[in-house]
Amino acid sequence: MDSVSQVLEQLGVLMSVAAWLCSLTTSLIPSWLSFSTDLLPAETFQLGLWRTCVLQDLGLQECRPYNNLLGMPRDVKMARILVCSSLGLGLMGLLLAVPGLDLVNGCWHHLEKESCKRTLKAAGGTLCFISGLLELVSVSHIAHLAVVQFFDETVPDVAPRWEFGDALFWGWTAGVLHLGAGVLLLTSCLNLDTLNRNLPVRISLVQLRETRHQARTRTEYV
Repeated sequence: MDSVSQVLEQLGVLMSVAAWLCSLTTSLIPSWLSFSTDLLPAETFQLGLWRTCVLQDLGLQECRPYNNLLGMPRDVKMARILVCSSLGLGLMGLLLAVPGLDLVNGCWHHLEKESCKRTLKAAGGTLCFISGLLELVSVSHIAHLAVVQFFDETVPDVAPRWEFGDALFWGWTAGVLHLGAGVLLLTSCLNLDTLNRNLPVRISLVQLRETRHQARTRTEYV
């Protein structure tokens, strides 16, 4: 394997690890959406996938999990499903891509074959790419709903409006990193050496004369 493919696959795995950690952070922190009212400016209400929280200026935070799955908002349920699917696919992609690295030999001798490693990296890159799409869809959908509600003219001005939380930015970062990791892993699967093999080989005139002379000498000797 050429050095370019090795660099691409290593960068792809590192980006996949960073993307999965960002995705995990996105799912755990409760600040997907937040708002504060003029009546209680010292308190900020936060909405997450697993719980809702009230954050005070003094640093105190009180969280309450959702009572049941059926009572959750539909958009939160959809975002939870997409984020959990993204986490699962991203982890599977990472576990497939690591054995496919050229630096990893391990105890499985059949993994040392180039075709098998290329298959593992291709599967891992595909799963990482799909994981990034799911992550971007989930956070972008919640962000779209917040934007629509924020600029809704039917809502009174005194009514509080949801604003972007930190989790959305973590999710966008995770999605972009997952997409980049998938592209790098898939690109490293391309056999770049075939491009050089298919190029015509230039033979100098001196080498051609020497080859013909050796052929004539062998023929006369026979």
